[in-house]
Amino acid sequence: MPLAPPTPLDVPPEQALLAVDMQGYSKIPEAKMAPVRSDLDDVLTNVLAHIGLQDPRDLRGAFKDTGDGAIFVMPAKDIARLVDPLLEHLHAALVRYDRERLASAPAIRLRAAVHVGPLSLPDHRGDAINEVCRLLDSQVVRTGLTVAREHRSGFLAAVVSEAAFRRTVRAGRTPDLDEEHFLRATARVDGKAFEEPCWLFVPQMTPRALAPLIEPDPPGGEGGTAAPTASAGSSSTPAVFQFNSEMTDTTVINKVGTMRIDRRRI
Repeated sequence: MPLAPPTPLDVPPEQALLAVDMQGYSKIPEAKMAPVRSDLDDVLTNVLAHIGLQDPRDLRGAFKDTGDGAIFVMPAKDIARLVDPLLEHLHAALVRYDRERLASAPAIRLRAAVHVGPLSLPDHRGDAINEVCRLLDSQVVRTGLTVAREHRSGFLAAVVSEAAFRRTVRAGRTPDLDEEHFLRATARVDGKAFEEPCWLFVPQMTPRALAPLIEPDPPGGEGGTAAPTASAGSSSTPAVFQFNSEMTDTTVINKVGTMRIDRRRI
């Protein structure tokens, strides 16, 4: 029996998507835009090669240059590796770049979004590419990058869609990252009818440290509500203080009943 011809009702094959965007690119002097963009391309090429993924720029319709960033389209089977190990390796590469760059060269700080969904190639027809762009532009990942810069001189904040998270982290396909490394949040974009659950990852920061700064969903909630903060005198819920450097001759609170010091990295 001959195969039925394609129709608009056919669901396109699923693709894995990685989108990245440089913070503050439009503020870079024009003469430095091309060099810093070339540096970003080199960083991405090296990271992809290091983790064993083919550079989508070698494939027709699998790469889209967005000026201050890019969208990579890869086979759906690669979605887990776009989360782990790519995100940690990408952050490490950006740290090295910042350490080695000339003083006159701007830093590269990235927002990233990881998603998976039906998408036809090479024309990029499908909701998946619109959704990964919305995730990349969402307030939660923008705030995440600001927090990373202010608290740890971080260079990356990434948001993973619910669909991608289920198939990677929750499915046990990310050996070095589990659910405890991600903050459950809601992705919203100002002026756009977009509101989707997502998972925020900021290297070297735990969800507990991020939560009061990002305004995530409370567990089981509907989103948009800041995490509750305990008062210093509360007996039912302990107050949490986060110190990012050594403190000398500083009074933090008048009286402390019981103190537990957690020395894990944040």
